[in-house]
Amino acid sequence: LLILEKSKLADVKMRIFNADGSEAQMCGNGARCVALYTGKSKVKIETKAGIIDSQVNKDSVKIKLTAPKDLKLDIPLTINYRTLRVNFINTGVPHTVIFVEGLDRIDVFNLGRQIRYHKRFAPAGTNVDFIEVIDKDSIKMRTYERGVEDETLACGTGAVAAAVITSIKYKVSSIKSFDVCTRSREILKVYFERKNNRFKNVWLE
Repeated sequence: LLILEKSKLADVKMRIFNADGSEAQMCGNGARCVALYTGKSKVKIETKAGIIDSQVNKDSVKIKLTAPKDLKLDIPLTINYRTLRVNFINTGVPHTVIFVEGLDRIDVFNLGRQIRYHKRFAPAGTNVDFIEVIDKDSIKMRTYERGVEDETLACGTGAVAAAVITSIKYKVSSIKSFDVCTRSREILKVYFERKNNRFKNVWLE
């Protein structure tokens, strides 16, 4: 549920409520919806994560996210007596990114739920993105979303987290954009500028 209010800082203020009643700091695809809804080609959206710029060109909607932060790589997590290596980044909301093979066979609900509630990410919890690399600038993603408490068909901030982490882990510093194929089969494009492991001008389209 997206609630629009007047803003003293931007053109409009967006509040996001999850299915469980919790309020989220940011929603990438939600911000794209709001940008399209306003009917303007450019609009600034106030969120709890910061000010989001947007550009609308007919059916194409781009938003500029706040700079990713709190990057942590190769965190060891014990799940079902096995140690997984996961990666963490905040793209407006917290995301844990896990690289897998055979994405379609992953038990996203049960594995995602255990990681979402893992003590390592307490008390806020985390969204969990399972990623399969297709080629150097294309990845597939499935996401367990905090607040929904289930797998969703797409996650905008998750697509950004996945692209940023893939760029670091697969050492593709020359790549400036990624195609992210979501569960719904919609392709989200993520653009960014990277210097070492810092990112700026991050856009979701």
